[in-house]
Amino acid sequence: MPIDEKDLKLLELLKNNAREPTSSIARKLGVSRSTIQSRIERLERSGIINGYTLRMSDEYERSRIKAHVMISVAPKLSSRVAHSLQAVTELTALYAVSGPYDLIAVLSSETTERIDALLDEIGALPGIRKTTSSIILSTKFSR
Repeated sequence: MPIDEKDLKLLELLKNNAREPTSSIARKLGVSRSTIQSRIERLERSGIINGYTLRMSDEYERSRIKAHVMISVAPKLSSRVAHSLQAVTELTALYAVSGPYDLIAVLSSETTERIDALLDEIGALPGIRKTTSSIILSTKFSR
């Protein structure tokens, strides 16, 4: 489904605040409220908008310890490893990447001790050959 410039602006506004009233979005985009509702419904039906989620406050997010974990996987076991990692609730994202590592995982927890335990759990999973982790010190910006 092709999307136009107004759709892109609408998606950006919804990414920033999915609960913003349609009347407010309509004013910002210079269209009617019913046009915004129709566009949102069309974007939902087409699957471009797949759902809505909760975004934590910046203060809460700053209080969390986060780490990137680069993971090298034994050949042909990537899907099995990804399935095992999906069970780790503190793992907030998993990316397949090119280069010397196969996956990058993002962990988020309350303490460094929990991050350390998670790294041990991940390293012990069948199919994982090697991990390298980095604690995130600060977030310069996030979109």
